[in-house]
Amino acid sequence: MRAITYSTFGSADVLELSDQPDPHIGPDTLLVRVRAASVNPVDWKIRQGYLEGLIDTTFPAIPGWDVAGVVEQVGLDTPEFQVGDEVYGYVRKDTVQGGTFAELVAAPVRTLARKPASLSFEEAAAVPLAGLTAYQAIRRAGVTEGQTVLVHAAAGGVGAFAVQLAKALGARVIGTASEGNHEFLRALGAEPVTYGDGLADRVRSVAPDGVDVALDFAGGEAVATSAEVLADGGTIASITDATARTEHGGHYLWVRPSTADLDALTALFDAGKLSVEVAQVFDLADAAEAHRANETGHTRGKVVVRV
Repeated sequence: MRAITYSTFGSADVLELSDQPDPHIGPDTLLVRVRAASVNPVDWKIRQGYLEGLIDTTFPAIPGWDVAGVVEQVGLDTPEFQVGDEVYGYVRKDTVQGGTFAELVAAPVRTLARKPASLSFEEAAAVPLAGLTAYQAIRRAGVTEGQTVLVHAAAGGVGAFAVQLAKALGARVIGTASEGNHEFLRALGAEPVTYGDGLADRVRSVAPDGVDVALDFAGGEAVATSAEVLADGGTIASITDATARTEHGGHYLWVRPSTADLDALTALFDAGKLSVEVAQVFDLADAAEAHRANETGHTRGKVVVRV
């Protein structure tokens, strides 16, 4: 099969298109014919070696955790799926090696769900990691109807899902973003505020009683700022800063693969309550350019690779 691989940590220049053996599948694993994959910041952070010690990498490594495709072969004990099923998933394994930037991927059944019928393969591939991160953060923080929720980096891949999910629960949403993304956030149902110096004052101006939940998808000073504007009894959840838990009694989380959670997202997509924005689509051979595009940090929506 054709796959994108790298054999040393480094810039996007280390990525190359190569021929690799077809993956082997175990009893609880499916062989998926990849139709599309997407780039997440964690992909290039792993490629650059930033997460060594947290996640092991075996060379040559095939990057990518997000996938949308078609089941090509089933394992001995995978009654949930049949050959020909259209699926999507967050195919994170214990080590980085056999990822989704390839024509075929061996995907544990626990990482997959049926693809939303309302989404193309490219759109579906943009969902799993970002969508699950938002869904699990909102659930962990206990967002409920009537609450005021502050979403940091609300126009980003994770943040845009969090805005929509919180709105679907009946919450009021305030989202931080650059001014160029304010109309986008309004279209999603959020009240935009500009990030940067003075953010706490701008949040207080629209929520003088404070926010009930703050969701940090940005890093930097987001947790500290959230603590300044949090209402009594409020909760902070962060995917970037452990002090949300250790100093503020909130939550620090790493997204988990979950078929049940993907099924919940699928239902929202197919009911028209959730949408996904694809910023750019690249061919597999141009995966290095896809990584570079994501590394800029300026794309609105997801960067996708078509296989």
